[in-house]
Amino acid sequence: MNVPLHRPAARIEPERQARIELAACHRLAARFGLNEGIDNHLTLMVPGTSDRFLLAPFGLHWSEVRASDFMVIDFAGEIVSGPGPVEPTARYIHLPVHRLSARARCVLHTHMPHATALGMLEDTRLEMAVQSALMFHGEVAYVPYQGLALGPEEGERLARALGDKSVLLMANHGALVVGESVPKAFERLYFLERAAQAQLLAMATGRALKRIPDAVIAHTVAQFGTDAAVGGVDRADLHFAALKRLLDREGADYAN
Repeated sequence: MNVPLHRPAARIEPERQARIELAACHRLAARFGLNEGIDNHLTLMVPGTSDRFLLAPFGLHWSEVRASDFMVIDFAGEIVSGPGPVEPTARYIHLPVHRLSARARCVLHTHMPHATALGMLEDTRLEMAVQSALMFHGEVAYVPYQGLALGPEEGERLARALGDKSVLLMANHGALVVGESVPKAFERLYFLERAAQAQLLAMATGRALKRIPDAVIAHTVAQFGTDAAVGGVDRADLHFAALKRLLDREGADYAN
């Protein structure tokens, strides 16, 4: 008997489900080496609200974050519920992005190695030279480095630079992606790092990049738009569900 790979989620209260998905996102980011110590933040708007988001207390390693750990932070930067310290850049980067970007239900900011290394180059562009980069065609904004985000004006500068795009490459700093859900945001984070890695590996040969012709880019981007679902389920949801099963096989304490 064939068993479906993507089963409908059991009926769980929306905030509880959001907490489980965001905890899984932390665990998976750590598993793939997208974290840097205990720094950076992954946040998600509380379902049914437009002015508060979930944030892990500063000091937890992403590999130990659980669904019950998250604090709720409002758009005044105050803790609504949950214990733990709030690291300043969580307020000053994530809050303005959530507030100003219509696509930013989920905001993932990391110093993942390859996307960060790309931002250290004189030319920080993600080149359209590999298939995985094409999913970001027209979706990447770039912003110069101006120091630590220790005030609201810096977060607003970053949010304005992001605009209506889903990826912000922050020169000399790292990357930020947004998504309408945790699976969509994680899909972008994962493949952004893979595309940056492929580009840097190719550049390391010292040979010229073979960029994809504009007409082929346009054709392939259109194909991405018509191939977003398999069996009626979004590819990002299928991918995230598979990764959660990987976590579940090792112990599902992230959902506690």
